[in-house]
Amino acid sequence: MSYENLFQPYTFNNGVTVKNRLVVAPLTHFASDDEGHITDDERRFLTDRFHDFGLFISAATLVHDGGKAFHGQPEAIGEEDLPSLREVARIIQSQGAKALLQIHHGGALAIPELNGGQIFAPSAHAGSGVQALSEDHIHRLIAGYGHAAELALKAGFDGVEIHGANGYLIQQFYSAQSNQRSDRWGGSAANRLRFPLAVVDAVTAAREKHGRPDFIVGYRFSPEEPGEHGLTMQESFTLIDALTAKPLQYLHVSLWEFDKKIRRGGDTAQTRMQFIHDRINGKLPLIGVGNLFTADQILAAYETGWAEFIALGKTVMLNPHIATQILEGREAEIETQLDTTRADHYGFPDTLWKLAASGTQSWLPPVKGADWKPMDI
Repeated sequence: MSYENLFQPYTFNNGVTVKNRLVVAPLTHFASDDEGHITDDERRFLTDRFHDFGLFISAATLVHDGGKAFHGQPEAIGEEDLPSLREVARIIQSQGAKALLQIHHGGALAIPELNGGQIFAPSAHAGSGVQALSEDHIHRLIAGYGHAAELALKAGFDGVEIHGANGYLIQQFYSAQSNQRSDRWGGSAANRLRFPLAVVDAVTAAREKHGRPDFIVGYRFSPEEPGEHGLTMQESFTLIDALTAKPLQYLHVSLWEFDKKIRRGGDTAQTRMQFIHDRINGKLPLIGVGNLFTADQILAAYETGWAEFIALGKTVMLNPHIATQILEGREAEIETQLDTTRADHYGFPDTLWKLAASGTQSWLPPVKGADWKPMDI
C-alpha cells in the first residue's frame, strides 16, 4: 500500500502510543445548546464519522464565562458540563481515536451578545467596546484553563489541546498587535509570553494533581500575523523555544496552506512548516495542516518530513470515512468539493450546512462551481 507510512504508530514522550499519523482537526460545528452541552445534531455529526484516525481534536470548548466566540460552542466550565463532555469523549473513543478536548477562550473575538454584552481582552479597544482584563481576571482565566483540563480528565478524555492560535485570547496576549499592556503581562516578548506559559503550567499542573502522566497535552499556535505589529516567524521561534521546554506532548501549527511561505522574520523562500519543524528539532512532534484534500496530497505533505502528524479538517467534513478509504485503497472515492444537492447534507448540523452551502466561507470546504480560495494569512 503506497499510503502505509500514514498508518505507522507514534509514541509520545509520556509513553502513550497513537495508532497512526492522521488527526481530525478541530471542527467548529455550531451544534451545542445554549448551555454548551451536546445536542442530537452534534451526536449525529460526531457518530460513526471518524474511524481509523489516530487522534481526534474536539471543537474549541469554552473554559470560562465571557469568552464564547461562536453560537453553539461547547463548554468545560463547571461540573454541570461533565455529562456532556463524557458523552463526547465516549463517541470519539468508540471510533478508535484518542480523544482530545481543545480548550479555548475568545478574548476580543468573543461575541458580546453571547457574553452578557461585555467582552475582555489583554487591552481595551474603544471602537469595539472590548475592556482590558484586570490582574485578578487574568488569574481567574488561567485557572479556568486548568479547571477545564481537570474536567476533561474526569470526563475520560485522553488529553487536551490548548488553543493558542487564530487570534483568540492566548494569541492576543502574545501579539504586540493586540497587547498594549505596560504591566508584567505586556511590553517585552518575555512579558507577553507570560500568559501563554501560565496557561500551560496550569494545565500540566492539573494532570500532575491527578497523577495522570498519560494525559496528553498539546498546544496549537498560529506562526504569523498580518500587520506592522503582528507576530513574525522570529517571535514564533521564541514561543516554540519556550513551549519545547515545557512537559508537552506535541505542537500543532495552524495554517491555511501546508506549503505556505514565510512572510516575515525568516527566509521568505522557505515554507513555514519546514522552518518550524527545523526549529523544534525533534524535541516534540509537530501536527501540520493546510488544505489537504486528496490521499496523494496528504501523503505528499507527510513525506516532506516537516510534520510527524497530518491534521485534516475540510476534507474530513466532505469525507467522514477518509482514513478508512485511504487504508482500504479506496482513495478514488474521496470528494474534494461540497455538493449542495446532497440530500443528507453530509450530516452537518443546520447552521454549519447553511454556512458551508453558501460557498462564501474560505474556512469551509470549497463548493462545486463557487469561486473559492484559501485565506491569505
